[in-house]
Amino acid sequence: MLKLLSTTLLLSSFIYANNVSEKIEDFLDDKFMENPRLKSVDVTVSDVVPLKQLEGWNAYIVDVEAYLKAQPKRLIKQRMIWFSDGRIITKELTDMQGGGSLTDLVKPPFKDEYYKKENLLFGNPDAKHKVAIFSDPLCPFCKGFVPGALDYMKKDPKKFAVYYYHFPLERLHPASVHLVKAAAAAEFQGHKNVIEKLYHVQINPQERDVKKILKAFNKAVGTKLTPKDLNTSVVIKQVNRDLDIANAVMVGGTPTIYLDGKVDNTKKKYLKVQ
Repeated sequence: MLKLLSTTLLLSSFIYANNVSEKIEDFLDDKFMENPRLKSVDVTVSDVVPLKQLEGWNAYIVDVEAYLKAQPKRLIKQRMIWFSDGRIITKELTDMQGGGSLTDLVKPPFKDEYYKKENLLFGNPDAKHKVAIFSDPLCPFCKGFVPGALDYMKKDPKKFAVYYYHFPLERLHPASVHLVKAAAAAEFQGHKNVIEKLYHVQINPQERDVKKILKAFNKAVGTKLTPKDLNTSVVIKQVNRDLDIANAVMVGGTPTIYLDGKVDNTKKKYLKVQ
């Protein structure tokens, strides 16, 4: 009898979560379509995570696909987290005791399948620790962190396998979009230490002229790339795959660091591992 009751309660919770998911999808669909720049939008709840800190509340991982009116053929994908008790919905909840955002506690994990050989910067794939870095080469915080972190971890390939993912912040640094494609193109052509050299490119982050950006890149990296080299299928595929992985684990800014599958907000844990 107790087992049957427990099963009934679980089923009721499942049905309730599904009903709330549908309400959230409808609510966000209508909310996002208030944006006059959007042509269409599709919202799907992909996962529901109960909150231990708040009885009756769940975290809803939401996938959004949208098309802009100005660029009707460009599909924009974004994953986000919303919190709801079925009546109230909010984007942010903070634990007053620990001071941390509950968003960080329910973000999707960094899966083994995301460690692509194309993203292995250096180190042995079977190294003791795996580090994943999402970065924009023109982000000032990345400039202050990535080169030093790479230099540190590169010295111990048996301890660290370092995977690097391009995550250009187009709105803040338009030039980075072309820079990361140039970096991917250079690597496909067989050039070495491209990522390390990428952080020495001297260019205005707001620059949009591809030729000017390539001139600065070629000077820093020692390549002779042309605009045509940036738009090959392999380059586009690599950059898009990096962005898809970033979206899957909900990377929101740069630099974002994962150590052994868990996000490291301190960005210093790699210094303490054995």
